[in-house]
Amino acid sequence: MKTLLAIATMATLLSMTVSVTSVTAGGFPNRVHYIDQDKTTAAMYKGGRVIEDAGLIVIANRAVQRGAEMHAKTNHVFIIVDGEAEFVTGGTLIEPRETAPGQIRAKGIEGGVSHRLVKGVVITIPANTPHWWKDTSKTGSVGYYAVNYED
Repeated sequence: MKTLLAIATMATLLSMTVSVTSVTAGGFPNRVHYIDQDKTTAAMYKGGRVIEDAGLIVIANRAVQRGAEMHAKTNHVFIIVDGEAEFVTGGTLIEPRETAPGQIRAKGIEGGVSHRLVKGVVITIPANTPHWWKDTSKTGSVGYYAVNYED
């Protein structure tokens, strides 16, 4: 019985190792990127890409209230560094229209979950999830880094 348990445990660990290895090696950039403070500060000031490599895109940006969107293949991690916003995820897009392959824009969202985004908050948005910068009126805009990864 102990032998069967040991074999089952080893098989489970081996399958987990194979899964982790394939995910790690599955398209993420295989080199180190170091972006200095001057470049990230400049990118945050005017908005722009800081890194673009093998499906990974890091953007420094300022958001203002605008329409909703949804991306077929892009997963987001937003790291809020300045400002405040009401941000909505999920729900149903209002009057959606495709602006590019896999890119949907809309007037807003019905339903969904509202999140208060302030400095220090991190929020993830999986691909195919409607999201909307609904209100930035308290501070005018929100400074954030978007770490985007394409499936």
